Amino acid sequence: MFDLQGKDKKQIIYLISGPIGVGKSTTSKELARNVKQCVLIEGDDLLHMFKGELQPSWEERLSLTWENILALTRTFIHHNLNVIIDFVVEDELDWFCKRLSDLNVELKYVVLRADKEKLIERLSIRGDVDSLERSLFLLNKLDMLPSNNQFIYDTTLKQSKEIVEEIISNSSFNVFIKP
Repeated sequence: MFDLQGKDKKQIIYLISGPIGVGKSTTSKELARNVKQCVLIEGDDLLHMFKGELQPSWEERLSLTWENILALTRTFIHHNLNVIIDFVVEDELDWFCKRLSDLNVELKYVVLRADKEKLIERLSIRGDVDSLERSLFLLNKLDMLPSNNQFIYDTTLKQSKEIVEEIISNSSFNVFIKP
């Protein structure tokens, strides 16, 4: 375990993004095993809370999911917990940072990626080939976003323990949050 708590330590928010099948959930769970006093927010659990025939549009569901991720994050930070968020970040990073700017926190943002062949392999193994098109779309989109450049981490040939150690120790994943 890494001791992240102390008198002068800020709470840390780990925001783990990447395409479907890249290892966000595996990495986030391993990270949660290695960070003291933390909670894990799995964005997909919030996104899939909508039930029934009349659901909001995709855009509304996504917006509500991010609002809930933000609310949970703020609540946990106020209770001196570190927060790990497992969810795809497309265009929400600036929005999220602005809404955290009043908090004394550190934000680590990581965009996990893997080669196309590795994503195909991982999705096939878990029986989720229906997500392949969306995964490859997200891989391309996240790779092309200039704001992601310094935060991209290739997991193609890495194990989750190695990925987690790098996320915790590498300051290049730190995002400056303007007060």
